[in-house]
Amino acid sequence: MADLVPGLLICLMAVQTIQHDGNITRTKNNIPPGMTPKTFKGRLYTRNHTDQRLHVNLEDPVTAYTTGVLSTRVIPSSYILAMLVGIPSNAYILAFLRLRAKPLSTIVLYLNLALSDLLLLLSLALRVHYHINGNNWIFGEISCRFITALFYGNVYSSAQTIACISLKRYLAVVRPFLYRRLAKTTLAVWTCLVVWFLFVAAIVPELLVRQTYQVTQLGVTTCHDVLPLEEKSHSPLVPYRLMLVCLGFIVPFLICIYAHVAVVYHLGQSRCDWKPFIRVSTLVFVIFVVCFLPSGILHIAHYIRLFTSGDDRLYGYYRVAVCLCCFHSCLDPFLCMLNSKMAASELQFISLRGIPQRQTVMT
Repeated sequence: MADLVPGLLICLMAVQTIQHDGNITRTKNNIPPGMTPKTFKGRLYTRNHTDQRLHVNLEDPVTAYTTGVLSTRVIPSSYILAMLVGIPSNAYILAFLRLRAKPLSTIVLYLNLALSDLLLLLSLALRVHYHINGNNWIFGEISCRFITALFYGNVYSSAQTIACISLKRYLAVVRPFLYRRLAKTTLAVWTCLVVWFLFVAAIVPELLVRQTYQVTQLGVTTCHDVLPLEEKSHSPLVPYRLMLVCLGFIVPFLICIYAHVAVVYHLGQSRCDWKPFIRVSTLVFVIFVVCFLPSGILHIAHYIRLFTSGDDRLYGYYRVAVCLCCFHSCLDPFLCMLNSKMAASELQFISLRGIPQRQTVMT
């Protein structure tokens, strides 16, 4: 699975590049440049207070993305697949945790992850219609703001929760004496509350700015994809999103790397055979990297290029990479079942480090 996903991502990016080149040769209409965009380039044209439209350069990647097969067929198909697999599996994992999982702190963290994944997958329903309908949003401004905020907020909430689970495993294996003294259930609850507080703080800016604009040349109303940065209401979004990527992706990613390396190293130093545990831990880490790293890198590169030169050509590639984050929400329930089997290994490892087995039950 981990080997196939990068290949699929490369193929999708190649399709996006071909569509971009084809649209350049087919269109000759040139709109004066000079606008620094947030997503795709757009200049605001206001007839009155309620009629606000955007003009775009038809030679820009916005045309290739908006009218191409990639955004109207491939991306919505990926979302549909993610919803078909992820929604029932996450619903099942909620029952699985409640009936079979024993450590309460583990239940709290995985319930938080399953809830975040469900909200992310449910937010894809209207976006599927949006993409299939030629990237034309018909559900109004309020729903666009809400769906956009829900989507991005839950992507980062999932990454942060996974980092917390990795940190918990690190403490159990590498710092078992400290882990035993912690009030694990209370700490897990407060961790989830902090994650949701950050989620609310992250989505507020998306709820405050206009997200839908009619693109006159293309005859569609876009949701979040084409926004005017020359407006004062939108200009702070680029540094805000760069900060959001750092807190929502880079920090959790570094935590996962450190926790995984430390756990594997300490297990390797043990006299017992921990190869099954190491393989499962490595699989979880690799899937996290494959699903989140491409979108994180492209997101950062996209906004840096926007901030420095106004170049928006990476946005289409970023939207493809975001599909991998949605597939991670499908895999989380299966990884949860694997991780539940790892809990017994963690307890055994703690007991071998000198703590009586009867005292190592996680609460």
